[in-house]
Amino acid sequence: MKVRTTFVTAGTLVLCLAAAGCGPDGGEDGGAGGRATASRTPASGDGSAATPGATAAPAPTPTTHGRTLTEAELAKVVLATDEVAGYEIAPLEGTDERGTEEPGDKACRPITAIINGSPEPAPAATVFRTAMDTREEGQDDQTVVTEILTSHPKGGAEELLRSVRDAVRACAGGFRTTSDDGPSTYTEVKTLPAAGAGQESFAYQVTGSLEGVRVPLVFHLVRTGSTVVTFYAANYLTATAPEVPADLVTAQAAKLP
Repeated sequence: MKVRTTFVTAGTLVLCLAAAGCGPDGGEDGGAGGRATASRTPASGDGSAATPGATAAPAPTPTTHGRTLTEAELAKVVLATDEVAGYEIAPLEGTDERGTEEPGDKACRPITAIINGSPEPAPAATVFRTAMDTREEGQDDQTVVTEILTSHPKGGAEELLRSVRDAVRACAGGFRTTSDDGPSTYTEVKTLPAAGAGQESFAYQVTGSLEGVRVPLVFHLVRTGSTVVTFYAANYLTATAPEVPADLVTAQAAKLP
């Protein structure tokens, strides 16, 4: 999970951020809402040893008893600078507008919803952050991870993880989308090993195509109670899968009530 650039796109939050517009198929923002990342190091096994399903791990006993957190409460439990050594945490700009990708296959909608920056089922509250590795300041492949915290009414958080798992299986062979900025192509979707965190975790890779070049996007979802954290990283410099650092995942999961 390494990045190179800022994240704005032409009016939409494209998770796959890029400087002059990014996105599979070379569309101006092609559709992944937010930050383009470039990577030097592959994710665990680069996905080749992918394990199906989620990797669950024990979590601290929730003090909210699964209560749906407000936006103010999410802001209190999101990671802050200095809580993970070497990372600067900052609000993500441009989140008022989200991506508009719609898949040709409805089975892939849970995946595109996250790409758009709008996980489904619709959350009750959302907080966006970016985590940047300050030790790599000035490098073309500086690590930048986008983080989305969402709180959900009863059952919604579990449904989000369940629907994404189903979509990853259903859309393994790839899919196409249309958006306000044109069509996009994703050639492959696969499960990745997930760092054990929270009460439930799941990781996967979506491979896009930018002017014929392979663009890997990696997502790591963690659920505790009614809160889901989605970590996102992309690589626009090479075809190597980016990595979402386990220390970010585990530190954020530990803060969830």
